[in-house]
Amino acid sequence: MPVPVNIQTAIMRAPGIPLPFYRYLYRQVGARWQWVDRLRMSDEQLAATLNDKRNNISVLYVNGAPAGFYEYFCEDEETIELSHFGLIEHALGLGIGKWFLLQALYAIWSLNPKRVTTTTNNLDHPRALQLYQMYGFSPVSTGTGIVRPLSDKELLEIARKG
Repeated sequence: MPVPVNIQTAIMRAPGIPLPFYRYLYRQVGARWQWVDRLRMSDEQLAATLNDKRNNISVLYVNGAPAGFYEYFCEDEETIELSHFGLIEHALGLGIGKWFLLQALYAIWSLNPKRVTTTTNNLDHPRALQLYQMYGFSPVSTGTGIVRPLSDKELLEIARKG
């Protein structure tokens, strides 16, 4: 699947990603899907999570600007979890979502796991499950996402962290 014409893209692995940049990506990609868990982590907790050798982050750039990211976690030699995937608002509607997911899956499958997992729920993009199934995922359970909005105090603290 080619990238749409007239769009310059680059996907770069981001080992040692700076915490403020990660938080920026996480907020920009996840705000509309109620991603808050990583925002609630202290610098120490987040650094430990991101710097875990089993964790891998790659950033998508479109026309020179960050446009999304994917993150996967090697649970063991057999299982890799696609833990985060998404595009920033300005990259939506460009026709690159399917292509970007395919690039993430190519990167994961190149490590030769026996199984690749991911989690989605009713808070995710309405077509997320359909897209994952299109690329070979099979649902194994269902659940309901619970929204736990950030408090004003938490939002202030996140703004201070950068």
